[in-house]
Amino acid sequence: MMHEQKLSRRDLLKSSAVAAGTLAWSGAIVPLAQAQGSDTIRVGVVGCGGRGSGAANDCVNSSPGVKIVALADAFPDRMKGLKDKFNVPDNRCFVGIDAYKEMMALDDINLVILATPPGFRPPTLAEAVKRGKNVFMEKPVAVCPAGIKMVMEASDLAAQKGLAIVAGTQRRHERRYVETMKRIHDGAIGDIVSAQCYWNMGGLWVSQRQPGQSDVEWQIRNWLYFTWLSGDHICEQHVHNIDVINWAFNDLPETIHGLGGRQYRTGTEHGNIFDHFGVEFVYPNDVRTISMCRQIDGTDGNVSERVVGTKGISNCAGRIQGENPWRYEGENPNPYVEEHKDLVASIRSGKPLNEGRQVAESTLCAIMGRESAYSRNRFTRKWFMSRCTLNLLPPEGLKLSDAKEVPAFAVPGKYKLPGLGA
Repeated sequence: MMHEQKLSRRDLLKSSAVAAGTLAWSGAIVPLAQAQGSDTIRVGVVGCGGRGSGAANDCVNSSPGVKIVALADAFPDRMKGLKDKFNVPDNRCFVGIDAYKEMMALDDINLVILATPPGFRPPTLAEAVKRGKNVFMEKPVAVCPAGIKMVMEASDLAAQKGLAIVAGTQRRHERRYVETMKRIHDGAIGDIVSAQCYWNMGGLWVSQRQPGQSDVEWQIRNWLYFTWLSGDHICEQHVHNIDVINWAFNDLPETIHGLGGRQYRTGTEHGNIFDHFGVEFVYPNDVRTISMCRQIDGTDGNVSERVVGTKGISNCAGRIQGENPWRYEGENPNPYVEEHKDLVASIRSGKPLNEGRQVAESTLCAIMGRESAYSRNRFTRKWFMSRCTLNLLPPEGLKLSDAKEVPAFAVPGKYKLPGLGA
């Protein structure tokens, strides 16, 4: 499923970055091309928790003529805030794990926001594209190679249908990043010879199991801590930094070797994920990148990227040191709003952005890092996408009342990578 295109892929990504930056800098609203019935962008939200609510607000605030008109969530209590704020009527609020299908059947919706736990992203994206909807989808976009393939196929179909897909990798729409990347790609730091990226921080929220909650309901409410739902924190969170490094290289790593463990968050409320990872990604020409992430209370924080070239060094976020020193000094509007502004502008211009394959590739890198750390195996991207049989997609007909045993956490050296040896 992976496209092994070197120069053409590089040129495409550079053009995409420039296009995104151009849209971000433009305040113009052009005539609507692909919103049905009127020039209003009518939005349905799938997944109405914290990130879904944030994305809905950012989308509405990004551009004139954007309206939230329908909601879907597994839990009615998660919809209340958006329902009240945007006056969404009861008959346009859909409840249940598969409620997104009912919502997307509404003909008047032009755009859907996909903000469920990441494990549900592939089927919700596939349904949205099938229904002819433009899409904003949060990162990461899958938690396993089977899901990555589904996202890539849906993204390719969206391109054929002329539908927009923008992902929640907001650095791609942040002016200081966009301007820095233009210079990196134009040779300001020379050839990249190494890179590093980090998301090191303390712990996050936990949803304790309540009396009467089924296995599936509790796991979905506490989704950060289950690999089948979040992909582990290297995938759910650190994908941002990995995506920036892929952007800087305009390429993908060829070989992956990771380590990690579960030393501090060991309670049942922390499901089966790790609390720290360290991964070496080897890019073409044997260029090595170190990726580190952790969620451990009481430790120093570091959320950053760094690329080292033959002529200089850059933090990717507005600064270059070396032979061509430079610092970004322009405005830097909220990238969480800018990504929606770019999406809406692309729909209205009839030139839809499609970041689906791009974000799928970065999510794939995070998944590969996780699986290498879980299994203590070094492998290539080519092997992983062609031979790894891991499939964590939610089963058809999954119900909130279902029993679902929490898989044991991976023990490096004992965990068997599905497909290895096949």
